[in-house]
Amino acid sequence: MKNIPLAKNNETILVVDDEDSIWDFVIEALQNLGYTVILAGNGQEAVEIFETNPGEINLVFLDMVMPKLGGHSTFYKLRKIKPDIKILLSSGYVSEEEIEDLMEQGASGFIPKPHKVRELAVEIRRILDSA
Repeated sequence: MKNIPLAKNNETILVVDDEDSIWDFVIEALQNLGYTVILAGNGQEAVEIFETNPGEINLVFLDMVMPKLGGHSTFYKLRKIKPDIKILLSSGYVSEEEIEDLMEQGASGFIPKPHKVRELAVEIRRILDSA
């Protein structure tokens, strides 16, 4: 993948999304870039995974619209566990106000669906390389 930024130092991304078509695309793309990927099918599962592995996860790629526990609630629960966790929001169906609210609360970025590998890779690298 020419000129696409790659993973550094065994970085791990927790992908939180309930759509299996997204899982296949995003997981394959991130693994091809060198990231270790952990999958959560909903927000509740993401919180459980994060509680047991907070030091191992470098970034959470969080869908905003999911069953059981939506992205907004999941964001706050993850931040309660680790206030400085880097969270990249994603959605095709969320309001600008909701994204702006979470950005003001410390979200690291937002990328709309459908995802493009280059945009995703660049945004993830920007976030992981920021202080």
